[in-house]
Order: sequence, then C-alpha cells, then structure tokens
Amino acid sequence: MLSVNLASLPIVEEMISRKEDLNIEVIKLENGATVLDCGVNVMGSFEAGKLFTKICLGGLAHVGISISGSLDNKLVLPCVKIKTSHPAIATLGSQKAGWSVSVGKYFAMGSGPARALAMMPKATYEEIDYRDEADVAILCLESSQLPDENVADHVAEKCGVDVSKVYLLVAPTASMVGAVQISGRVVENGTYKMLEALHFDVRKVKFAAGIAPVAPVIGDDLKMMGATNDMVLYGGRTFYYVKSDEGDDIENLCKSLPSCSAETYGKPFLDVFKEANYDFYKIDKGMFAPAIVTINDLRTGKLMSYGETNVDVIKKSLKFSQL
Repeated sequence: MLSVNLASLPIVEEMISRKEDLNIEVIKLENGATVLDCGVNVMGSFEAGKLFTKICLGGLAHVGISISGSLDNKLVLPCVKIKTSHPAIATLGSQKAGWSVSVGKYFAMGSGPARALAMMPKATYEEIDYRDEADVAILCLESSQLPDENVADHVAEKCGVDVSKVYLLVAPTASMVGAVQISGRVVENGTYKMLEALHFDVRKVKFAAGIAPVAPVIGDDLKMMGATNDMVLYGGRTFYYVKSDEGDDIENLCKSLPSCSAETYGKPFLDVFKEANYDFYKIDKGMFAPAIVTINDLRTGKLMSYGETNVDVIKKSLKFSQL
C-alpha cells in the first residue's frame, strides 16, 4: 500500500538541502525532531509553498504555480495548479486539516502525512479505507508559532514513531507559503464536501485536478484566513474523474458540489466567519467547496459542469483597487 509519509520524505529532504534558496530555516530540536520554519521567522518563497503543498498531499500529487492567473481584465493573481491520480488518499488521507494539535499553550491545525499514522480523525480513514504504517512522521502545521520539544513528543507518541523521525513543517496563514498551501487545497475542498456533506464515496473519484488563485499577503492571520479561503470558494476550478455505480446521481452531485450551493454564498468568508461568532463548526459545510466543479463520469462517458467564479467577491475580500 502507498505510504504518504515515505512518499513525502524525499520532498522534505529536498527542502532541507535547499533551505537557503527556499528562504526557510531548519531547526533541530533537543529531542532529535526536525522543524522546518517556512514563514514564522523567514520569508519563505513560491517554491517552498509548492513543496509544502506537495507534502500536505502526501507526495501523491503534482503541484505547479502559474503567474498567468487572469480573473478578469483588471485583476491578475498567481495560481496554484494541482493534479493527482490518488485523490482520496492525497486529499482526505493527507492534506485535510484534520488534526487540531494542542500541547500546553501551543495550538496549530495539522495537515499532511502524519495524520495517516495517528488516524486523525479515525472516521475519515475508515471511510477511505486507508492507514499508513511508516516509521517516519511528517506533519504540516498552520501556525504563527514554532513548535517545541513537547509538541514533537506529542506527535511522535500519537504516530507511534521515534521522535527523531518527526518532521514538523510550519507556515502561518499570513505568509507566502501559507497562502500557496491553502489555495492548494482546491481539489481537497471538493472531496471534503463530497464525503462530509454529500456522503458520496470518494474512492470512486479516480483522478482529480484543480486550479485556484493565490491570495496576496494583505494582513494578519485572521484577515488572511478570510482571503485565502475566498480564493478557493470564489476562484477555484476543479475537474473530477468519477467511476460511478449504477444508481449514483452524478448530475446532482455536480450541482451540489460548488460553493454557490451554500446559503452563505456571495459573502467574503471573513464576514461569514464573524457572523458565526468565529466558530468554524457553525458555518455551513457546503461553503467549503471550489467555485466551479466539472465531472467526467468514467462509466457513462458524460461530462458536466456547474458553478461559476465570482471575481467581485474576491476583489471585495482583497480590498482591491484599480489605479
């Protein structure tokens, strides 16, 4: 069986060897764990964001960055492009931010391969029938603080590995790497909604691709959380190859998937978050989705698409002005 941790390890090693040109810092903790600072005390880079995103996806996806992301004739943003032949494992088995890492005063949302060792959360891995058994744990943390030895020990214990084989990659939301890796969740937003909101068997998704604009760094972590989510919700475009079973209503799936099906559609994400009293669990799950979904049903040969991008909301979210 594929190991997302072992598939990601060479990418981690590449980042370590290229730390200077990637503008990242590598820190060896006293207990032997390795921390890669990708934006807390360093600037990071496009390339670091690309590699960070590949690791989030368990090394099972191609990640590219384009500078030709024209949304209309006035606003141009860089874009992240994703393609994978292992959508369920790469997105839900690895990339999903499914591990709330809380140790003492430290908190971060954890994504990436180590989740498949710790089974965080267990229900997701039961749904996709996957578990990793590698002896190395690689976890991507969205945080403005660097983890210490206690955090590394916690991860090692949960993953059942020696702490010397723990790698923790950290990037704040308000950073270049943070912005890239969140837009890099464009495909995962769709598979997440398929499973969590629409209860569709994501193992039927055989291939997937997506593209989303990358938010400029416009403020602190809270402002960037809004902007980065809006890039996917209002600018993300995805393509899923689904091998349906007879009886599956793929047309309804396609219509239900895009973010425009959510009741809160049309508002910048930060406004929705504020209305929910800053509680993610009060937000309609249907909102966490790409703007446009295209599905190719491999059984019937049908090709269908639903949704639309919304440049006006993106401009409002970014407080964009045309000079």
